[in-house]
Amino acid sequence: MPTEDDMELVGLARRIVEANGDGEAHTVGAAVRDVRGRMFAGINLYHFTGGPCAELVALGHARAEGARELVTIVAVGDGGRGVLAPCGRDRQVLLDYHPGIRVLVPTAEGVRGIDVQGLLPHSYVWADQAVPPPASG
Repeated sequence: MPTEDDMELVGLARRIVEANGDGEAHTVGAAVRDVRGRMFAGINLYHFTGGPCAELVALGHARAEGARELVTIVAVGDGGRGVLAPCGRDRQVLLDYHPGIRVLVPTAEGVRGIDVQGLLPHSYVWADQAVPPPASG
């Protein structure tokens, strides 16, 4: 079940997309919380080339403010679409930079938090972070 902090984060993302969405394209707002309880928001810049997703903008906003230990992130779509799961690229970035982060996602039972590893099973691992295979023989 989502916590009060989770719902506060959803509310921030919703306010960001409602106040700043362009109303024409796939606009998404995102919000992230750090270990100190601070919240940072971002909004995507939709473009036919892909543009930066709201989650990545929120991560950049947090980093620009010195927040490096992030605990929860959520994205909310414009037009009343509600909480959205992150795209594959965002999942990989979240896993690479914040492997312990909880991601709020929509489910049939409502909004739920899941560790990013659960959203990206069998994910790519950078060579310098890979666990070497066991020695044979």
